[in-house]
Amino acid sequence: MKRFLALFAVLTVAGGSLYLAQRRKSQDAVSANAVLDTAADVQRDLTRAPMQLTRLSDEEETRIGDELAAEYTSDSPKTVAAQGLELYVGEVGERLAAHAKRKLNYRFYLIADPDLINAFALPGGHVFIGMGLLGQMTSEDELAFVLGHELEHIDHYHAIERVQIEARLRSLNLDVVASIAQIPMSLWQAGYSKEQEFEADREGLRLSVVAGYSPQGALKMLARLDDLHREYVIHAKTPVGELSQVAIEGLNGYFRSHPLSAERIEQANEVIAQDQLNVNEPLKPFKIPDA
Repeated sequence: MKRFLALFAVLTVAGGSLYLAQRRKSQDAVSANAVLDTAADVQRDLTRAPMQLTRLSDEEETRIGDELAAEYTSDSPKTVAAQGLELYVGEVGERLAAHAKRKLNYRFYLIADPDLINAFALPGGHVFIGMGLLGQMTSEDELAFVLGHELEHIDHYHAIERVQIEARLRSLNLDVVASIAQIPMSLWQAGYSKEQEFEADREGLRLSVVAGYSPQGALKMLARLDDLHREYVIHAKTPVGELSQVAIEGLNGYFRSHPLSAERIEQANEVIAQDQLNVNEPLKPFKIPDA
């Protein structure tokens, strides 16, 4: 019996090691953080498995997403300039959505908050982007990468799985509008698992290129995020006529919930090399609509 138990233990460890070796990416360092990342990935897979087996239909997802978007969309009027920016975001988003795998009714919204340096997606095709994030961009290609990233959270079912998990944790009935309304916006701004964020980066980059944008857009956007991380999170610089304290607090939350920008840049370069993308493709200027 003891020999059998010992053999069983060895086989269990070997099987677990093989699973983890297949799951982890080559760029992960051997450290305590890597161990924690591995544990988080295993937990994520175990959590997502029931959601994948009981995945909602596109129609159900769209209904839930529409209810959430109705709760989150501000009724306050936008300025003429903000309306122009939202139309511009929608035009770029529609070019990307035309190449998405899932044929949903994709819609794009601007949150006219200069302190919101973030973007997020809701189930069923709703993508939101903050004015503060637009203010960090210098090219349309960067916008395309960000929108592509959020579209892939929908395209790969990350968003609807998040709703299903949240509903289970809160004992919410997704057939009841009032229950759906209890899901807070902060849940979407908090980001996803590390692997899901990497997946959205990879496929968002590819989606932007298929839609006619330069892969430089992804590299420049990620480099800018890396600069923000170094300037306001690592060094905690006091802003002087730059970012407000509210924006900095939001950035702290963003970087806590997303992989390190350096890792994201490394992966983007790997995708560019693997897919033989033309990194010299010129960038399109960011079009600021007339006020």
